[in-house]
Amino acid sequence: MAGLEVKSLDSPDETRPFVDKGQADVVNIGGGAVMRGTFEPGWRWSEHVKPLAQTESCQSPHFMYMLSGRMGVAMNDGTEGEAGPGDIARIEPGHDAWVIGDEPVVVVDFGISPAYAKQQ
Repeated sequence: MAGLEVKSLDSPDETRPFVDKGQADVVNIGGGAVMRGTFEPGWRWSEHVKPLAQTESCQSPHFMYMLSGRMGVAMNDGTEGEAGPGDIARIEPGHDAWVIGDEPVVVVDFGISPAYAKQQ
């Protein structure tokens, strides 16, 4: 089937668990990666992914569609924002992020780096 590729996030090529409080289901498609991220209440990048990434802040870009929950983001320059259900967010490398409230955050991210949430 030249020119057609179909995959499902329900059957990911790889599941990358965070230290705890969630995981990234990754599908490799079209020469890139798409992730469904599930972030449980209490999740924070600097606590639950930083030990895997071994960088001071998240160095992966993100281009996400928010399915549920609310996520806060703080850029290294101090800029902060928040995204929730139905929002589309573009986040450049150099940030921290966290779950706001008691509802899990579920996103589909079309912009992750290949190394996101992989043990380094």
